[in-house]
Amino acid sequence: MGCRQRLNKSFKNAPVLPLSPVNNYVLFSDCHRGNGTHNDNFLRNEHLYIAALRYYYQRGFTYIELGDGDELWENQSMEPIKEIHSDVFGLLSQFYQEKRLYMIYGNHDMVKKYPSFSKRKCGSYFCTTHQCTRPLFPGITFYPAIILRDPGSGKSLYLTHGHQASLMNSTLWPINRFLVRYVWKPLEQVGILDPTSAAKNYTTKERSETKLVSWAKSYNRTLVTGHTHRPMMCTETSPYLNTGSCVHPYCVTCIEVRGCTLTLVKWYMDAHDNGSLYVEREELADDKKGCP
Repeated sequence: MGCRQRLNKSFKNAPVLPLSPVNNYVLFSDCHRGNGTHNDNFLRNEHLYIAALRYYYQRGFTYIELGDGDELWENQSMEPIKEIHSDVFGLLSQFYQEKRLYMIYGNHDMVKKYPSFSKRKCGSYFCTTHQCTRPLFPGITFYPAIILRDPGSGKSLYLTHGHQASLMNSTLWPINRFLVRYVWKPLEQVGILDPTSAAKNYTTKERSETKLVSWAKSYNRTLVTGHTHRPMMCTETSPYLNTGSCVHPYCVTCIEVRGCTLTLVKWYMDAHDNGSLYVEREELADDKKGCP
């Protein structure tokens, strides 16, 4: 089964959510929430992510995570991830309680596709602030893909993680997980990056994006993914977008969907003239030039 067949399979029974002027969504991907150690690349941007979540929660957005939310290749257990990032999960649970949260699984959290895992590991979390167990995502389903569709115009956005572009990250993911957990994770500590990672290897990144763009053009569909960590807005000639990630060195990126308008956004730290720091939201690009 090739990339095209894997993507088609992901979207075959994907849930369809309304795309309309009254429905606002924010698309995040590749948070890679870890266990708080030096391998936890999310930790340095957690304050930016929390600021962004509060902004979108207060403005009525629905949160959609496009996979690799939790780093479950390097880490064998979900429990320390939930504990160290208790404040994050508390905010996400508020979205879920109001039916404003949807989750897609990626290659690094592929185990979430199994209902037994989500039932055991995602039903509750320990709130470190109040020192008690609270509901997290009881009864949640993690999807391979989601479609946003405007029934009036017929315009649709096809959302998935994007790991389907790679055999090792889709069909053979257990092998790749073993290599990351026991080979590349220790080597990363001494500065040797995983050459198979679409996020860390430029050639692998280009190869994955070429396949994803090809699928989008072949079916004339607007495709939104993560996986490669490279933020990208669609153009008049390419119907492909990428949310980027939450593990950039100094920022997190996401895509806002306000009605049928898409905006690529960056959240980062800036300073006032008096030296005090604050979190800034910057619009990097939008679809005014025309997504297909």
